[in-house]
Amino acid sequence: MTGAATRVVLALGSNLGDRAGTLTGAVRDLAALPGAAFVALSPVYESAAVKLDGVDETAPRYLNAVLTMDYIGDPHTLLHAVNAIEAEHGRVRAERWGDRTLDIDLIVFGQMSVNDERLTLPHPRAAERDFVLAPWLDLDADAAIPGRGLVRDLLAATANTVRRIADATPPDSAPSVPR
Repeated sequence: MTGAATRVVLALGSNLGDRAGTLTGAVRDLAALPGAAFVALSPVYESAAVKLDGVDETAPRYLNAVLTMDYIGDPHTLLHAVNAIEAEHGRVRAERWGDRTLDIDLIVFGQMSVNDERLTLPHPRAAERDFVLAPWLDLDADAAIPGRGLVRDLLAATANTVRRIADATPPDSAPSVPR
């Protein structure tokens, strides 16, 4: 693959099974993608499940993290790879916004704007999700969502109910997400 790398922000979440183990495996898999160069991994946060009808406090809680990478390739190729990683970790798409072993969202792909049947960039709801904004802010105090604003300002406008539980370990030889 040739061309210039683009900074990409991905949000990861898991609320079924071995949540920390799943995130650890997903980080390892993402860092190993062709064209991907790992940059940083946020601390891990815990949040309530968000369903179509709103917050579901009775559902298993999510572990969340944000990963940044430099990527050589197009966003649809990355989306395809991300969906394959989700499937490898047991993701079943039976219910929209349902519980899942792994969810990986493309949040931003450089300054690119995409809006088609498969992908919307920047992610259409990232600006209102504290479980994306808080870990991202830990990675980059000057982070911004193109067309939406600074992450710190967007986070201040949320209820910010997430709880930081641990620092994450970057994917060296054996990456792990603290339990």
